[in-house]
Amino acid sequence: MRTPALFFLGVASLMAQNGTVAGAFHVEHPTLLNLGFEWRIDGDANRNATVEVRFRKVGTQPWRPALPLLRIGGERVFRERESMSYIVPHGFAGSILNLEPATSYECEFTMKDPDGLSGTTQQRVTVATRAEPKSYAGGRVLHVYPNDHEGPKQEPSFIGLKAAYYGEGRGDWTAVRMKKAQPGDTILVHAGLYRPERLNYVDPLSAPFTGTWSLSLKGTAEKPITIRGAGDGEAIFDGAGNHKLFDVMASQHHIFEGLTFRNTEVAIFAGEKEVMGAVGLVVRNCRFEDIGVGVWTESAQSRDFYIADNLFLGREDQMRLIGWNQAGQRTAGIYPSHQLRSFFAVKVYGPGHVIAHNAIAYFHDGICVSTYGPPDADPELRASSIDIHNNDIHLSNDDFIETDGGTHNLRVFGNRGVNASHNGYSAQPMFGGPVYFFRNLLYHVPLGNALKFNAAPAGILVFHNTFISEQGGRDPYSNAHFRNNLFLGKDAPNRGIMSWANATSSFSSDYNGFRPNRGGGPQYQWLVPGQSMKEFTTLAEFRAGTGQEAHGVELDFDIFEKLSPPNPAQRHRVYHAMDLNFKLKANSKAIDAGLVLPTVNDLFAGKAPDLGAIELGQAEPHYGPRWIDWMPFYR
Repeated sequence: MRTPALFFLGVASLMAQNGTVAGAFHVEHPTLLNLGFEWRIDGDANRNATVEVRFRKVGTQPWRPALPLLRIGGERVFRERESMSYIVPHGFAGSILNLEPATSYECEFTMKDPDGLSGTTQQRVTVATRAEPKSYAGGRVLHVYPNDHEGPKQEPSFIGLKAAYYGEGRGDWTAVRMKKAQPGDTILVHAGLYRPERLNYVDPLSAPFTGTWSLSLKGTAEKPITIRGAGDGEAIFDGAGNHKLFDVMASQHHIFEGLTFRNTEVAIFAGEKEVMGAVGLVVRNCRFEDIGVGVWTESAQSRDFYIADNLFLGREDQMRLIGWNQAGQRTAGIYPSHQLRSFFAVKVYGPGHVIAHNAIAYFHDGICVSTYGPPDADPELRASSIDIHNNDIHLSNDDFIETDGGTHNLRVFGNRGVNASHNGYSAQPMFGGPVYFFRNLLYHVPLGNALKFNAAPAGILVFHNTFISEQGGRDPYSNAHFRNNLFLGKDAPNRGIMSWANATSSFSSDYNGFRPNRGGGPQYQWLVPGQSMKEFTTLAEFRAGTGQEAHGVELDFDIFEKLSPPNPAQRHRVYHAMDLNFKLKANSKAIDAGLVLPTVNDLFAGKAPDLGAIELGQAEPHYGPRWIDWMPFYR
């Protein structure tokens, strides 16, 4: 029998484990629209601590609530093939969403725990969102012309980019850099074809043998080095089939704007893992065509990229949707699986990147975070605080967007994806999270799921998406929370509409709308630790058996003004976004059926937020580049 003293010691020990000790607080790299934060803790074994968040513009009085930080920690992220295993450190992480660019905000975080707190339990910081990068107005203007240019030139003038950027030097002398560009310089590239004669020892464009321009100078945030089309016609950098057109992984604060890149495997390479990465790279208003990769960095030292308003056109099949070659699917129906002629349009690692308003078509994947592996202990060397938004992705042979390898505060929002052979939006894996998937559209994913959650990702928030697809699978994932989404099945044979495979006891799902597949069979699957997978035919049965989706609804395609599902018997068919209408019909089951989520849906129009990506009565988001009518390139 325990003595009273031992009993009280045991109670005190338990309370100490359940109480929370606040640790280091970290402000992540700001983006233009969002701010991310991390807060380490010890204790809180019963996971009932919370962090409330509020914010306001500097100089204003009223505070606004934001979503609470997500409690993370203890989840195991693993992938057996690569012998990768990672335990998420305990803490909180989260974002304040949908802010204004170039604006300072006062942000307050209050930790609470009924079991007791110690350490600094309230944090108040002032953080500014970034402004869109701009060229320096007071620098030199250098004029570049192709080697076959005839006619007058603006001075100072140079033949080819290398001469303006580093100074003259051909053959063995390309390494001599005696007249380098300076921070703040603008290099105007005049109309013409810039195609290195790489087998010419004295190539007029100074890129002998490789046909690659390696740019390594250092601009500054205030005085970037700008390489811009002069506006007198198309300025085309053509790799003549080479491996790499530009290597900028040692550069800082460079802007590429208004240029065309084509006929190369890698257009802009910006960082090698464990070597070095670029800082402050801007690629804006450019066209990429006949390429294997658009913009690519694997380096944790890369940071604060801005890849926006570009058109990326790969080499994959434009007339049919064909998956990649894998065991058990050596062919896709009557068509052979593809051989990876174009890998991805954009792939990044490191903090603070923004990838927005790009149009992407005919790649294996659209936009990716590097599957770098377990993150570094240094928060400055992680894939964190990354925004991927308002991109329009057409015909991916694998997935639209992959956040695979991300750590904290990845925000995937306002994107439209049409035709992905395997899956739509991926977290394979996420090392703690949160990753936010909100207000995304998806249509026609014949072989996989709306969301790909493999390698035991942890920390997933799924809000306000419209997915014309099933969400199946038994691969486990942790700490996932679903609100205000639409999952509409397309009557695919032998498929349910929704599967939750929870690897831990942290999960929730409510206020979502489902269209079950017709033809009978289980439509809802539910897995929690220590139990076998449970199956349910109706949402009512699922609700009674799990306690989830107390406010969920079953609905059908009549919730839309005019939208039909893709034909599951024609999985190779290509659909076009211009033919699809995702707007909700007034008075349908999806109207006013959602939950208020601060900073996500504050501006809802009715009695409550609508389900799905597009609120009735509000303008549809602008998908893809804001500077061209890019749709004709897809047909």
